Amino acid sequence: MANTSENTSEASNTSEASEDTEKTENTSARAKSARAQQQPQEQSPGPMQVLRGACAQLAELTGMEAESVSSFERTEDGWTLNVEVLELARVPDTMSLLASYEVELDANGELSGYRRVRRYERGRSDRS
Repeated sequence: MANTSENTSEASNTSEASEDTEKTENTSARAKSARAQQQPQEQSPGPMQVLRGACAQLAELTGMEAESVSSFERTEDGWTLNVEVLELARVPDTMSLLASYEVELDANGELSGYRRVRRYERGRSDRS
C-alpha cells in the first residue's frame, strides 16, 4: 500500500505542478498582450523625421551639409525630396556655388538614391 499512496502523492504533485505551469503561462500571455496593446503600432516616419533623416544621410554620403529642402513629396515607394546643398563657399557669399539634389527615400525614410540636378551661384535666380 505504500506504493499506492506514493503514486497518489506523486500524481497529486504532478497535477499541481501542471496547474502552476498553466497559470504561469496564462499570466505571461496576458501580460504580453497588455504590453502589445499599450505600445503604439510601428508607424512610418512623418515628414519632419523624413526631412531630417534625408539631410543627415545626404551629408554623410556627400560630405556637404544641406542648406534647405526646397520640395518634398510622398510617393508610392516612399519619398522624393529636392535638397539644396552648399558645394563651394566663396566670398562674397552671393558667389558661393549651391547644388540641388533629388533624393529618393524608401517608405522607412532610408535613402535609396540621389542625383545632382542643378548647380548654381547663390546670387542668381532662376529664369522664368
